[in-house]
Amino acid sequence: MSRVVLGCVLLVAFATSGSLRAAGVYPMTLAVSAQVKNGATTVTSTFTITVERLMTEPTRAKVTDALRFGGYQNFLPALRAAPVIGAIVLEKRQVQLRYAREQPDEKGIRLTLVADKPLFFFGADPTKARAGYELTVVDLRLDDKGAGTGTMAGAARVKPAPGGAVILDDYAEAPVELTVRPGGAAK
Repeated sequence: MSRVVLGCVLLVAFATSGSLRAAGVYPMTLAVSAQVKNGATTVTSTFTITVERLMTEPTRAKVTDALRFGGYQNFLPALRAAPVIGAIVLEKRQVQLRYAREQPDEKGIRLTLVADKPLFFFGADPTKARAGYELTVVDLRLDDKGAGTGTMAGAARVKPAPGGAVILDDYAEAPVELTVRPGGAAK
């Protein structure tokens, strides 16, 4: 998913106001298969996402207002002050989810998840600075059974754009493509 498309996804997820009826069933456990290609190299892995609940509307408003009116430097502390609502676990590494919003779409729900620490750094340039890439961002489209597809930025940062949009800056050159199986084994 390109940065512009993912930025639009984040815009919709971050900018949504008002209450949405929860389409997913929480707590939710997802088994995820991941694949990323970088040149001739393909890396595959599996991991688990658990979401105990969606974030509350007041918390979402506080976090999104921090980004919109104060930029990334205000967004990150506001996100880190939000309660932990889930986790992404990859082998012995884990990041805590503090942002979880869903929106209905034509096939089920779009679920946007943000952790306040990077899960991994994947890139071809070993000299690229890692400073500032302090988020993990997952964008999923799930059907009514919890199966679906999506993308992940294992190390990212965000910034506000004109008109309230959110721009995602992914450390990696290519997004991690995800396949989701609800609660079962990832394949």
